[in-house]
Amino acid sequence: MKPFVLKIGGEAGYGIMSAGLVVAKIASRSGYYTFDYSEYPSLVRGGHNVMQVAISEGPVLAPYMHTDFLVALNQDTLHQHQHEVIGGGSILFDSAMNMSVKNVAKGVHIFDVPIHEIATRVGGSLIMKNTAALGAVLSILGGSIDDLCKMIKEEFRDKHESVSKRNIAVARAAYQYVQERHFDKLDPFLKQKRVRKEKIVVTANEAIALGSIAAGMQFAAIYPMTPTSAILHTLAPHQEKFGYIYKQPEDEISALNMAIGASFAGVRSLVATSGGGFCLMTEAYGLAGITETPVVIIEGMRGAPATGLPTWTEQGDLLFTLYAHQGDFPRIILAPGDVEESFHMTMQAFNLAEKYQTPVLLLVDKHICESHMSVEPFEYKKYSIERGNFVKTKRVNYKRYAVTASGISPRSIPGVGNHFVVNSDEHDEVGYSEESSENRIEQMNKRMRKLLTCEKEDMEKPRVYGSTKADITIISWGSNKGAILEALQHCKNVNFVHVTWMNPFPTRALNNILKKAKKVLLVECNYSGQFGKLLKEKTGFTPHDTLLKYDGRPIFPEEIIQKIQSLLDS
Repeated sequence: MKPFVLKIGGEAGYGIMSAGLVVAKIASRSGYYTFDYSEYPSLVRGGHNVMQVAISEGPVLAPYMHTDFLVALNQDTLHQHQHEVIGGGSILFDSAMNMSVKNVAKGVHIFDVPIHEIATRVGGSLIMKNTAALGAVLSILGGSIDDLCKMIKEEFRDKHESVSKRNIAVARAAYQYVQERHFDKLDPFLKQKRVRKEKIVVTANEAIALGSIAAGMQFAAIYPMTPTSAILHTLAPHQEKFGYIYKQPEDEISALNMAIGASFAGVRSLVATSGGGFCLMTEAYGLAGITETPVVIIEGMRGAPATGLPTWTEQGDLLFTLYAHQGDFPRIILAPGDVEESFHMTMQAFNLAEKYQTPVLLLVDKHICESHMSVEPFEYKKYSIERGNFVKTKRVNYKRYAVTASGISPRSIPGVGNHFVVNSDEHDEVGYSEESSENRIEQMNKRMRKLLTCEKEDMEKPRVYGSTKADITIISWGSNKGAILEALQHCKNVNFVHVTWMNPFPTRALNNILKKAKKVLLVECNYSGQFGKLLKEKTGFTPHDTLLKYDGRPIFPEEIIQKIQSLLDS
């Protein structure tokens, strides 16, 4: 059963995203699962904003192409989205603001509510039309006005009491208007409370920030850049409470160099950026590799190249992160598929970085970075901080870059009495610059052995969803996970292989899975099929068909279902 999809749209600056998030939270507290997805232009001010909230009795993992209930706060929303409303769906608008609904599907319910007049008359400002729309929506869907008022108080708790009072008055007026006009009510599912486990509504950005705190992060240097800026917004207010330092540097170059310096001093360090910012970090990326300094890097992908599509999604940075910087050095790259994996893989990344003394990069994208998903509160009690071969006391004949079978040398920090040298040149076991061929081979082999050790001891196998015997096997990575799992609910004889480790790569496990597959479909959000190229390089396997998308929008379940059907019919 497809989820109920509500979409609210209007001009930027009128709380479109806030209104959508309120709907998601009310639905979640009413016992439902939610997933929201937002679209907005890369403008400083103005432009069209829209937010979709998918609501379901069971977990909902991705946005959909269709709309059941469109809330239009301006004519542009109707122009761009009314064709998405399916038969039997609904549209709420305000005809008094020169808005009109034309050429909609058969059986669509039309709700003409004077939300602009209510906002200005009751609240004294047009800025509250989003609140008026929320009151009307809750009334139509059978929700509780008291729940909405409680949510408004929470949203405006940091502002003057008069702000929440006026918004509550507007919400009640719009709610009452719908009640008195006796509009056709929709299925009042928001009133049907269900006894379920408590859920939280979070984005991957928030999950990463929380995972960093839970993992014992002590220093973060983040220059704001879409789509990872919300990581710093989440971290910055809580420094004193959780005992870490956040610094906003002058640019991304400084960010990673500051984090490397903090890690060299012995603390767990984090940076977060986008593809453009990571371009600037690549010199420091290699510095962390040759100095064997642990650091966690969050890279949030968006449309590229150059400035590209700053507020839209893509998965075009995979090969870049795998081969960034000149030469070879070990780097571990993980790609979580949803908010829960983002939380747990962030904690895992800190342990991996310190164990293998190398940069660990978490590859996410705008889609999951900024989409809220309702999940059970994150569990981290079983997590333990593992600092690896970390030397805190003076040792006789200490060698920072000692050659070992695992590739992992004893790591120390300044101030404990162990003499060593750290610079960006090739070096001997103590750290002195050394350019002999024998030393170069020995140190390069030592560093690269870390990946072999990681592959044996820590790398996770791809997860297979669905039957092991299927007519079609979908293979994908990262945030495509949700849409594919949603599509699988509507398809027979299809399974899904989700890969979260990009480097080291699960070559053997994938070979064992793919050699049994009848027909393999590659799904990813970039032009050239970058994961397919990596798969070919590592395994020699070429998928039978591809579904590639690179228009800035995520892959929707309907698109996957349509592609699967075409393969089954061929």
